[in-house]
Amino acid sequence: MRKERWIVPVVVVLAIAWAAAQYVASLLFERELARALADLQARGDLRVTRSNVAPGWLSSSGTIHLSPLLGHSWHLALPYEARHGVLDTSVIGQLSLHVGEQDRRLFGDSLPSAPPRWEAHYRTLGGTLKGELRLAPFVISQTPPRQSPRSLRFEGGRIAFDGVYGDWRTRIWLAPWRLKDGDALLEVGPSMLESRYAYTPGALHFTQHDKLTIEQLSLRHPRVDLDGEALVVETRTLLDDSELRLQSQMTVGEVRSGEQMLLDGTATLDLSRINATALRELIAILQRKTALGTVSPADAESNSSLDRALVALLKDSPRLDLRQVDLASPMLGLAVKGEGALIFDARRLEELSPMALADPAMRERFRQRLDGDFEWQDVPAVVALWLGQPLDTRSMSVDVVKGRIRINGRPLPPLFDR
Repeated sequence: MRKERWIVPVVVVLAIAWAAAQYVASLLFERELARALADLQARGDLRVTRSNVAPGWLSSSGTIHLSPLLGHSWHLALPYEARHGVLDTSVIGQLSLHVGEQDRRLFGDSLPSAPPRWEAHYRTLGGTLKGELRLAPFVISQTPPRQSPRSLRFEGGRIAFDGVYGDWRTRIWLAPWRLKDGDALLEVGPSMLESRYAYTPGALHFTQHDKLTIEQLSLRHPRVDLDGEALVVETRTLLDDSELRLQSQMTVGEVRSGEQMLLDGTATLDLSRINATALRELIAILQRKTALGTVSPADAESNSSLDRALVALLKDSPRLDLRQVDLASPMLGLAVKGEGALIFDARRLEELSPMALADPAMRERFRQRLDGDFEWQDVPAVVALWLGQPLDTRSMSVDVVKGRIRINGRPLPPLFDR
């Protein structure tokens, strides 16, 4: 009898504990989702909102909306349903991409394919999220009047994402796709995009690393046939207290035309000294104007605060470094190998107006702020001839002085200096 008297209290305690844990799990999921979306908005290049939000103990739902901060070129809607468990929350949803000013649905209106569905799992204890989205194959065919038939065949793909608050990874794998226009055929893939985004609260500091790899590429045309492989573009974007820096590297495994090598090699670029404080101020101005619906070319031209924020981006003298350029085209007998830098003169910034760049005189002011140099090694004879240099030239110093280019101390021939 004594043991039986404990059954009801124990059951009640367990039920209360389960309900409390369930409630905490739903709160943690909602908190982490709100924090992640707020930091995505703080990054500054997107508008992020939610609609139809219905929180709950056992389940919740809503729709996440993503669109560019400026313009209406696209709009991504992510309706979701979350089922909360004590240790795990499962989330399922759809991806609805709208494009153009008419807000047409890409999947269903423009493409004969159902909207992709995605699913994810959020681990309550570790705060980790892991999910996947699959893209279905589709074929689009059309024959315009008095034109050759056209078709696009996409073999499908997969998007996987995972991470914790402040550190996210995304991997996009696309099967080969084929675009045919009459006698021309372009085939691209398989392709892989790997991305990692790590940031501090509010996205005040962040690092983003992206790597796009195209394993195969081919073009068949009555006038030319091209085959490429191992094409890689890798970029890294860093924002800290002082500057925004962008580093980029392009690697061309090889591009062939028939049996001849058309292009291979690497090129590495580094853009630095974009003032971080001015960038954050510019983002804040644009976000306020977007929220008020006042962003338009006419408004921007008359808005001195926006113009000042754009100019302030340049106050640390932005620098473009060509860290390594080693590209060769044996087929054309051309090669570019060297390194150099280009620097913007940030003195007397009050003389500049980015919003007036449509004026040729203002463009010339910006051009005159450019200084730099590039050392070109193993210069092909044909290039030396084009640039007015002796045929036996083996190295070339390319200097930029107040926006004007000089080759080995001589002004660039008028044909090129335009």
